[in-house]
Amino acid sequence: MSDADRVMDGAERFEADADARGLDVEIVEHLEAQSLADVAELLSIEPGDIVKSLVVKRHDGSYLFALIPGGRQISWPKLRAVVGVNKLRMSDEGMTLDATGYRHGVTPIGSTTAWPVVADERIVGRRIAVGAGTGGRLAFVDADALVAAYGAAVTDISAEESPH
Repeated sequence: MSDADRVMDGAERFEADADARGLDVEIVEHLEAQSLADVAELLSIEPGDIVKSLVVKRHDGSYLFALIPGGRQISWPKLRAVVGVNKLRMSDEGMTLDATGYRHGVTPIGSTTAWPVVADERIVGRRIAVGAGTGGRLAFVDADALVAAYGAAVTDISAEESPH
């Protein structure tokens, strides 16, 4: 499959899954922003309203999605405690593509495998922007509806991002 086919496939999978789950999504093109702050400014939202869908690999080879608001990062001790395992690691680009079918715009919506979702408690009650299945696109969705659609566990799994 060519990259162009994979991009279209990702966008189509995203939209079909959102529709099948009754999620009201508003897809926006977000131009070529250089940072989280740039994307937030372009969309007139707070950085914390942009939610990263991070793919985490378990020691048994399975995966999960961790939904983390912008400006925060996974707290590995908190996430390990929630999942009940001692070993977790961030997937690399190849693992993410194999696990989700997405190279860019990663999200549980339209993933080729319905991995468990753990959402940071800071996203609830908000309208958030998530990846929309391909690069250059985000989708606005009600966080509570997203959590309900995927049966996500909601808890504190993040920490402030450390300065680089």
